[in-house]
Amino acid sequence: MSSMQAFELADLQARQAASGNLYLEFLRVPALSTGLYVLPAGGTDPQKPHAEDEVYYVISGRARFTCEDQEIPVLAGTTIYVAANDAHRFHDIEEDLVVLVFFAPAEVE
Repeated sequence: MSSMQAFELADLQARQAASGNLYLEFLRVPALSTGLYVLPAGGTDPQKPHAEDEVYYVISGRARFTCEDQEIPVLAGTTIYVAANDAHRFHDIEEDLVVLVFFAPAEVE
């Protein structure tokens, strides 16, 4: 029996909006957790460093991203890897930011 799961972006966005939270985790297995992170234009990214490696894939929006002493612009299609425990955040959010987030191993709750 397959353990495949499939997700539609529109459904994830509706679930995230209904949750009232910026982040919606939608998949968790021991080696990986995945979520949808939505930050509004002009908003603040409240996250702190994580104990897990992390990959961000920007679905839409425009902002800047800082990790430790490096800063880059981000927009739809940007993919970012952040090592565990590195200080990082999105900022100067010009357009609502919708980001897929992958933690490996699964993020500690």
